[in-house]
Amino acid sequence: MLKKVVALVLPGTAPFEFGVVCEVFGVDRSESGGPRFDFHLATADPGPVETSLGFTMDIDQDLSVCADADLVAVPAHRIGGVDERYLQVLRDAEARGAWILSVCSGAFVLGEAGILDGRRATTHWMYTDRLADEYPRAAVDCDVLFVEDRKVITSAGTASGIDAALHLVRVEHGAAAANVVARRMVVPPQRDGGQAQYIASPVPERRADSLAEVVDWMLEHLDRDLSVDELARKALMSSRTFARRFRAELGTTPAAWLNRQRIVRAQGLLEGGDEGLEVVAQRSGFGSAAVMRHHFLKVLQTTPTAYRRTFGDRAAS
Repeated sequence: MLKKVVALVLPGTAPFEFGVVCEVFGVDRSESGGPRFDFHLATADPGPVETSLGFTMDIDQDLSVCADADLVAVPAHRIGGVDERYLQVLRDAEARGAWILSVCSGAFVLGEAGILDGRRATTHWMYTDRLADEYPRAAVDCDVLFVEDRKVITSAGTASGIDAALHLVRVEHGAAAANVVARRMVVPPQRDGGQAQYIASPVPERRADSLAEVVDWMLEHLDRDLSVDELARKALMSSRTFARRFRAELGTTPAAWLNRQRIVRAQGLLEGGDEGLEVVAQRSGFGSAAVMRHHFLKVLQTTPTAYRRTFGDRAAS
C-alpha cells in the first residue's frame, strides 16, 4: 500500500502541477473515508526554491527523505539543466521498486535519469516530439492522458496530472478511496489514461445538441447491452455521426468508455458488498463473471476475486 510520498521541488517548478501533487497526496482525507499519506517536499539544497512564475517556496527537507519513499513525484518544471542529485534519487527509487510519477514536463527529468528507457511514456502534447527526440529509447505516446509502465507513471499536460495521480490512488487504495479524493477536488474520478490529450470539447456542455444527457443515461443503464445503434437513436443521430461526436466530446469510443465505466462500477460493487461475481458482472454490464475477469486482467492486471480480497474490507471499514 502507498504510504510515504515525496514530491521533488526542482528549481523552476510549475506551481499548478506542483499543487496537483500536493492536493492529491498531501491532504488528509481520512475523516471522509479517504487515504492519508505521509507527505513530504524535498529539494537538493533546502531553502528558497524559485518557481517557474518567479516567486519562491521555502523547502526545508533535503533529498535524503526520499530514501524510503513509496512514491517519488516530479511536477512540471523548466526543461533542462537537471541536477544529478535528483536523477540519482529517481534511479534509486526505481531500483527498490518504488512508484515514480511525473506531471507534464517532469517526464524530461525521468528521461534524463534513464527511467524511461524501454518504457512507454507521455508528456504535454507540445513537448512529445522533443521528449522522443531527446530520449529515443522511450516509446513516447502523444495521444494519451497518462501512461503507466512498470510502476512509472507519466502524465500529459497540467490537469491530466490529476487523472494520473487518481489512477495511482485507485491502484493502491481502491476505487472508493480515489472517489473520495475526486469528490473533494470536484473532478471526475474515472477518466481513463487512454483518452486523447486534445479533445475538441473535453467536458460535454449542457446544450441542446450535447451528448451529456445520453452519457448520463448510459451511466444509469450500464447493466444493459448498449450498442452504438441504440445510443445513436437515443441521441437522435446516425450511428456514424454519434460515434464521431462521442469521440470529439469524450476523447474515446463509446465501447471503450462503457468498458471503463463498467470496470469502475464493478470495483465499487466488489469493494462495498458481498454479492457473488456473477451478480456483480450482471449489475455492472459485463454479463458474466468470465467476461468481467477478462477485462479486469486486461485493464487492472488483477482478477475480481483478488481485487475484492485486497480492497473489500478497506472500503467497508
